[in-house]
Amino acid sequence: MPNPKDYAILFDASRCIGCKACQVACKQWNDLEAEKTKNRGSYANPPKLTAHTWITMRYYEGLKPEGDPYFDFIRGSCMHCTHAPCVSACPTGAMAHREGGVVTVDEKTCIGCRSCVQACPYEAVHFDEAKGVVHKCTMCYDRISHGDQPACVKACPADALTFGTYQEIRAMAEERVRALKERGYARANVYGLAELGGTHVLYVLTEHPSQYDLPKAVREAEKRAATGWLSAGIAAAVLGAGLKFIVERREALKGGGQ
Repeated sequence: MPNPKDYAILFDASRCIGCKACQVACKQWNDLEAEKTKNRGSYANPPKLTAHTWITMRYYEGLKPEGDPYFDFIRGSCMHCTHAPCVSACPTGAMAHREGGVVTVDEKTCIGCRSCVQACPYEAVHFDEAKGVVHKCTMCYDRISHGDQPACVKACPADALTFGTYQEIRAMAEERVRALKERGYARANVYGLAELGGTHVLYVLTEHPSQYDLPKAVREAEKRAATGWLSAGIAAAVLGAGLKFIVERREALKGGGQ
């Protein structure tokens, strides 16, 4: 779980209007180049995160089980996980946690191996072909470390984004869910409390996370991490057993005068 004083962002899907002001602000502040896009029959544009687009909005529409139509928006970006798979996968330490739990990449030590790209369950890390390094959301570390808000939060006109300490953001999210349930949103929930040790970006959702394609990718990442830890444990056990055998054999030879 994140430290109570860590930095955190709350995305409240029940307040989001899908205007993409956050996406534009991210581009402007981080000086990210524009990308050629085309109409693919969806409001999401570009359709996925890239090395030059660190926030995207995804759009979901359909019918609820009760038959009522819905049109929901969800933010796509780095979740700044406590047990970040990208950090674990990085062989050089270029991808690392900074003060406040923020995950950033040091371009000077990044070797462009793309292990972090493969490891991220949110597809938030991408390789920059021109520079040979990876890029992702930094939670505007250059702003928040000087007491300012992330650019996306400051630009949001609907108060769907809030920045604060993890303790503040979590309390705010849980209170919002309680209020939504009182208003009839029976499936309202907070996403990010348990995923990958707790994420520093929390979502308030009005529907189950499966409606936004969120849980599947994380379960696969946690499974890969568990497999990695198990492999490491087995390797350690084998190594330990081998050393124990060598020591015991050596002592036995000494005792037998051999």
